[in-house]
Amino acid sequence: MTDEHGPPRRTIEPFVGRGREVAALNLLLKDRGARFVLVYGRRRVGKTTLLLRWAELSKRPFIYWVATRDTPVQTRVGLARALWRWAHPGSTGIPRFDTWADLFEAAAQLIGDKPVTLILDEFSYAAESDPSLPSNLQAAWDHIFKKMDITLVLSGSHLGMMKGLLSHQSPLYGRFTAQLPVDPLPFSALSDFLPRYSAAERVAVYAVVGGIPAYLERFDDEKNIGANLQHLFMRRTGMFRSEPFMLIGDVIRRETQTYESILKVIAEGHHTPQEIGAQLDLTSGYLSPYLKQLTALHLVERRLPVTLPPARRASSREGRYHLSDSYLRFYFRFIAPNLPLVEQEQTELLWERIAEQLRAFVGVTAFEEICRDWVRAMGRRRRLSMVPEIVGSHWSRGEQIDVVAINWRDRTMLAGECKWGSEKVGSSVVEELVAKAERARPEPDFRLSYVVFSRAGFTRAAKIEGKSLGVRLIEVMEIDRDLCKADAEP
Repeated sequence: MTDEHGPPRRTIEPFVGRGREVAALNLLLKDRGARFVLVYGRRRVGKTTLLLRWAELSKRPFIYWVATRDTPVQTRVGLARALWRWAHPGSTGIPRFDTWADLFEAAAQLIGDKPVTLILDEFSYAAESDPSLPSNLQAAWDHIFKKMDITLVLSGSHLGMMKGLLSHQSPLYGRFTAQLPVDPLPFSALSDFLPRYSAAERVAVYAVVGGIPAYLERFDDEKNIGANLQHLFMRRTGMFRSEPFMLIGDVIRRETQTYESILKVIAEGHHTPQEIGAQLDLTSGYLSPYLKQLTALHLVERRLPVTLPPARRASSREGRYHLSDSYLRFYFRFIAPNLPLVEQEQTELLWERIAEQLRAFVGVTAFEEICRDWVRAMGRRRRLSMVPEIVGSHWSRGEQIDVVAINWRDRTMLAGECKWGSEKVGSSVVEELVAKAERARPEPDFRLSYVVFSRAGFTRAAKIEGKSLGVRLIEVMEIDRDLCKADAEP
């Protein structure tokens, strides 16, 4: 994958981890008639690379245009230039269009009866510049484009605006024939970017940047993680210095300071509305619309105990808020509180402070999430003693279970413990998990199964105890192998 906004540091094979997205786009081309596709995802997730590589490999003629923050007139000039250079290579005389209607009619004439893919990238910038654009495009689709053999793709990073195009209030409501959210790559894809790293090292990288291709390309697996973090995150001139504010600015236009404060407090470990409000001296009621907006924009996720019965989930007040984006989670936890050290180029001192807490951070973020992904993947492949309906975690007063999977219909539950320490897991952890699972059992008739995940392996006593109690013991290398196999399957 390449960076959407600049050349990559090194070349990665195309479509790393994007097989399902490519297959979905190829399937659209088999449909008869015009296709109107909405593609959206956060900045640097690889939307542009995905669309361009797919368009090239489809062997269909395609036109690509990327909008910028410009005036309506200049926005139309840019699209007209892309259309004319496609239709008349080498042409220097680009007509000027005073209205979108005239431009879209000219586009239809240039395309004619050819089977063409027209990609309008960063469409949200153009719509923000000229709010009449969606209405004009709706009219063009209804009266011109839908009668052609065209695949019209709107792509953008402003999640709020792009998803708003699907709402009842949007002029384009009901026009899209397909939508494709482009999510970060799965953990298994990191082996393509960082083949020299061990599975444990890749988990640590995943905790820092998640599955964002443009970030992963900048890691050098000939250097250790500390050296990479110092080079990429702790320099005044590094690309990651302003990245959080660009990312937040892509999805939030007003009161960004309030939103950033909420994200920072959550990253520090305050997860309930009451805890967040106490840190900001704000009531939980005042925070409610901000938390709902952050959740809708996928910057924050609201988690509930998996053991909470379905009938109680909608009205439950037991929700905890966590940052969804790995990089924002790392930045607000470690970099934002230490910006004075970044400004003073105190790189070694900052790394020492981060290194003290990085192992615990990786364990409670990326490793637990990857273990839940393993449970989902193994459940789909029927490699567990139960088939999960929902996977998450459990907590109650004074107790927590890292990984819990429930099947309410079959009355089955899997409980898992995640250990990211440097020492082998002992038998006491195995015994404690069985006891906690018994206390967390939703109903007495639920059948239980257990798994302990470990970075460093297991003692002989733990293996004996695990066999005795029916507890499955999984090391990080096995998780890595299983997820790679599962994600490689169609």
